[in-house]
Amino acid sequence: MSTTITQAHATKANTPSRIYDTHPGLHLWVKSQKAKYWIYRTAKGGKRTDLSLGKFPDVGVAEARKKASALALEVQSLGHAPTRVKTTTEAVLPKAEVVFQDFAQALVQDMSPQWRNPKHASQWANTLRDYAYPIIGQKPLGDITTEDVLQILKPIWQTKTETATRLRGRVEKVLAAATIKGHRTGINPAQWRGHLDCLLPQPKKLQKVKHHPALPFEELPNFIKQLQARRSISALALEFCILTTSRTSEVLLAKWSELGESVWKIPADRMKAGKEHIVPLPNRANQILQIVKVHNPDSEYIFSNGQKPLSNMVLLTLLKRMGFGHITTHGFRSTFRDWVSEVTDFSPEVAEMCLAHTIGNKVEAAYRRGNLLEKRKRLLEVWASYAVGLQQEIQYLKLA
Repeated sequence: MSTTITQAHATKANTPSRIYDTHPGLHLWVKSQKAKYWIYRTAKGGKRTDLSLGKFPDVGVAEARKKASALALEVQSLGHAPTRVKTTTEAVLPKAEVVFQDFAQALVQDMSPQWRNPKHASQWANTLRDYAYPIIGQKPLGDITTEDVLQILKPIWQTKTETATRLRGRVEKVLAAATIKGHRTGINPAQWRGHLDCLLPQPKKLQKVKHHPALPFEELPNFIKQLQARRSISALALEFCILTTSRTSEVLLAKWSELGESVWKIPADRMKAGKEHIVPLPNRANQILQIVKVHNPDSEYIFSNGQKPLSNMVLLTLLKRMGFGHITTHGFRSTFRDWVSEVTDFSPEVAEMCLAHTIGNKVEAAYRRGNLLEKRKRLLEVWASYAVGLQQEIQYLKLA
């Protein structure tokens, strides 16, 4: 049954169907809300042929009728469908268009095996879900524009700058993969250099560096005294974390198999820099290990609850219970760095190596190629002595 298709009618149509116009041979093929195509159908010469007239709304109702009329005259003149116009049987009608959300979800699943941290996949999925999908999730990959990307980024560019910059990179990656797969052409609308950097402020000029709240080093001995009074596995884990200047995840996922003779070898896949890190263990850290071994001798993890490692929130929860909710576990690394600078004569490079910080300067990195193990061992022993209140044993301190 035919009907007079109007612009409004065509715009609202979203149920997959073919809507036949009163104009002879013309109909609108609705595949989805975003995919609608004008078709001219002829049966001249005893063979039914569908000819594509373009996509709606790129081709409006009036233009579609004009094209249909022109084709009707040509078919009448030739006695058959024009051979220069490819037919649907020859796959001229556009293939089903892939939308951003479907492609992005498949890409994240394909890429996830290469990420060291399983959280990366969820971070990708969550940021795209929260910010990108509401705007371009159901949009065909080939139709995504710079304006779409700006609509995603602008609301959070200045308020959540770090999230926004990561999100931009993820959208860029998805669209780059889409180009490689042949789903789109042209410039990547999420590209930064030479594109979005001309339209958005530089992130570094917007971001205010937020350091992890840290405990002043003068208060550390009293804090450790309170910590040791708690006599729990989480308290031992936190003290070990402080004395070894390690990151929370490095400690909570530590295994007995990583321990050597007064050293702890953290594998590359758990290190932020992706390189194995050797931690010389001070005497108090070795004492903690002996205590923990008695607590749970059968677990592969050093700090565990049964056979599983402690939750990654357990140390922050402990700090809150102790009345130190204003600081973070990571902040103790800053406490250590401040103490080294203000109290001791140890060199900054030894402190940086204790913290397993990446060295940015290539010349300096070459000079410091060794792991400075002996110097780090002395520094961490002094740090542990200071932390547990054994002031009389501390050496290498600055002279008054």
